[in-house]
Amino acid sequence: MVSMPASRPYHHGDLRSALLTAAERTLRDKGAAALSLRELARDIGVSHAAPGRHFKDKQALLDALALDGYDRLMQTLAAADDPTLPLQPRLTGLTRAYLRFATDNAALLELMYSLKHDPDASGQMAAAAERTVQSLAAIVAEAQQRGEIIEGDPAVLTLTVGAALHGIATFAANGHTDAQAAVAGTEGVDALVHLLLHGLLPR
Repeated sequence: MVSMPASRPYHHGDLRSALLTAAERTLRDKGAAALSLRELARDIGVSHAAPGRHFKDKQALLDALALDGYDRLMQTLAAADDPTLPLQPRLTGLTRAYLRFATDNAALLELMYSLKHDPDASGQMAAAAERTVQSLAAIVAEAQQRGEIIEGDPAVLTLTVGAALHGIATFAANGHTDAQAAVAGTEGVDALVHLLLHGLLPR
């Protein structure tokens, strides 16, 4: 009687996707240091050499995870964006989406913004990060054209907005209590965007 091969937790031809899914689970639960191509191969039921068909080493796997993270972030922001809205509600919706992505994917976000990427992937990583920045820059430029925000160098304004949003997202993802409370509540996000657009000076 011929024995049947053991069932595999992935479909034929989809090993790369299975490895990325398993790797992200490990990244989320245990951190990047716990990632091992050999352990991932064992977890999904393939030979220890099989991951080498897609990733030459652990760093290549981490880079692929980061690039996938950028793709998902762009999809998240695109789904949340409504260009027909005035700037404040538009930016509020985008802020909620970004903060939710950051808190749900804290380890992945940290990996995305890491500088420890393989030289072969650094160009792709820079391009992925630039796409995210340019999507925000386009919103800033449109708001300037409509007179919703001040004139000035769009790059500087984009940096200011991006730094504020990423800063609060990082605080929340790292467990800062006040930031988590702000992210969790609708009023907290509304207040954050209001302060970002109107400033701290009394009026």
